[in-house]
Amino acid sequence: MTVEPAAPRAKLILASASPRRLALLQQAGLEVDHLLPSDIDETPLKGESPRGLATRLAGDKAVVAARTRQAHPDLKNSYILSADTVVSVGRRILPKPETTEEADECLQLLSGRQHRVFTAVSLISPSGQETNRLVEARIRFKRLGAMDVDAYLAAGEWRGKAGGYAIQGLAGIFVVKLVGSYTAVVGLPLYETVSLLAGAGYPVLQPWFAKA
Repeated sequence: MTVEPAAPRAKLILASASPRRLALLQQAGLEVDHLLPSDIDETPLKGESPRGLATRLAGDKAVVAARTRQAHPDLKNSYILSADTVVSVGRRILPKPETTEEADECLQLLSGRQHRVFTAVSLISPSGQETNRLVEARIRFKRLGAMDVDAYLAAGEWRGKAGGYAIQGLAGIFVVKLVGSYTAVVGLPLYETVSLLAGAGYPVLQPWFAKA
């Protein structure tokens, strides 16, 4: 009797250096085998919409990681997952501030107003097939007083965050209303991400049995 060798376990690559996205995948019981952050230019194109920017950047990150995968035989049987989050007020795309001046401008725009958060997810399967999802959430901040702004800027949590804030952190106290996916605002919509993976053949529930 000939015993067929077991198929190699599908590997999952996260094309991001975001600890928040990694933590969300771990929350869903998914094991990330490799991190392949993609260093790309995130500057919006002229006239590009917020949703268009998020979709393009997520796709570009996945494609760059796929090129890296080709150079490593041990990553051949892997799924590449990437995401990008864009915050906008109307059609105005807010930056990922690196200075207190940029962060202050973001907070002034968000104060007392509704804004939108677009998170796009891109998945490239081992066969090279690419699938995408875009998730939109709407958030309204309370009207921020000078003390709110000064304290948040002093805390430094805004640095490098889309729109200058992290909803899972101190800025959570500013949120009056959220319509949509909380995990999408954090950086990775879990329902849509798991649906993409399952649809592409990744065994998303298999690790759960190991916890029994």
